[in-house]
Amino acid sequence: MQFRRIVFRLQGAEGMMLDTICQYLCGSFLWFWMKWFLRQITGKCELQRICQGYEPGAARTTRIENSLKSSKNKVLQDAVNVKEDAVEGCVTQIVKEKGIKEQKDPKFKVNLHKCLIQISGYNTLFTTVEELRKEVFDSENEEHEKLLLKLWDLLMPAVKLESRITKHWGSIGFQGDDPKTDFRGMGLLGLVNLVFFSENYTKAARHVLSHANHPSLGYSYAIVGINLTEMAYSLLRSGALKPHFYNTVAGKPHIHHFHLFYCYLAYEFDKFWVEEKPASIMEFNIYREKFHDKVKGFLLEPDVSLILKIDSKNFPDD
Repeated sequence: MQFRRIVFRLQGAEGMMLDTICQYLCGSFLWFWMKWFLRQITGKCELQRICQGYEPGAARTTRIENSLKSSKNKVLQDAVNVKEDAVEGCVTQIVKEKGIKEQKDPKFKVNLHKCLIQISGYNTLFTTVEELRKEVFDSENEEHEKLLLKLWDLLMPAVKLESRITKHWGSIGFQGDDPKTDFRGMGLLGLVNLVFFSENYTKAARHVLSHANHPSLGYSYAIVGINLTEMAYSLLRSGALKPHFYNTVAGKPHIHHFHLFYCYLAYEFDKFWVEEKPASIMEFNIYREKFHDKVKGFLLEPDVSLILKIDSKNFPDD
């Protein structure tokens, strides 16, 4: 009886450590019985122990997601793909399936609900981003054209375009006389990212453009920007961005949050490029991969938060 009372007190850091050590030491079969054992001596299922032992954010939500995925119970397995409007009902089902007494753990439903909103939100965000990526830039679409011209005005306010088809697009890093051909890989998503960065961090974007137009260290601003859109998209698709969003967005992440991550990449890549001083633009792929590896390393950190934080006072007036 004394032993049982001691074990019941293993709810905070001790219980969290117990789960981690046991899972590491045991294979899947033994871990199943170990979870059963922990349930018997603590009176709480794995989901409850996670919610109680970890702070909100990636530390909690990632573990909840992994626990649901590895469950043999179909209700729990399906929870990782639940739609936002079905989260409430899903939580109720899980409580029923696991035989959880709400009066003994009143915070569990609220905490699990928050985790499922984050998990569901990430899935929805990818769908939204994918739709924008698949939307082809159409020069006959007035909204698309306005967006492209807006990018020019944000970056080159003192220079008026002579015409829509012109070599001047090269001044902001497009390859030819008509930028529409450069959006084929990332679709409208590439243009939206470029405009978002230029509109929300105008001084920083113009500062980056000045580096891109450097005679020896320069690179194609728009082309590299679209390339960074592909990097952000790939990280989102692979799930690598989950810890970042789980730590920085308390609820459901939106397309706005994806654009903010792109801004981080655009600004930080420029800093990385300038600091590394590549011999020529021909080495772009080498340094692009070095930067990519650096970002992926950051995303493995439990408290990762890749949000661009800059002081506009660091840049000269326009």
